[in-house]
Amino acid sequence: MNAKHRKTLELIFENPVRPDVNWSDIEALLRHIGAEISEGKGSRVRIALKGIRAVFHRPHPKRETDKGALKSMRRFLIEAGVKL
Repeated sequence: MNAKHRKTLELIFENPVRPDVNWSDIEALLRHIGAEISEGKGSRVRIALKGIRAVFHRPHPKRETDKGALKSMRRFLIEAGVKL
């Protein structure tokens, strides 16, 4: 895992939850760790990783992921066995 992906993972797991993590960085991390990402309707993004599936909404008009979505991403990664 390169430094950029590692930093993104650290930001996802940081407490308190950050309001400034770019969604594109999260998608890059997910692809790097082997997640399958497919587009849904509108801003929906379907993600599958190690048998765990989730649907997220790509943030717009801002690029930053909101705190609620970041908490959900953290839960998703934990369920898929991804750790710091």
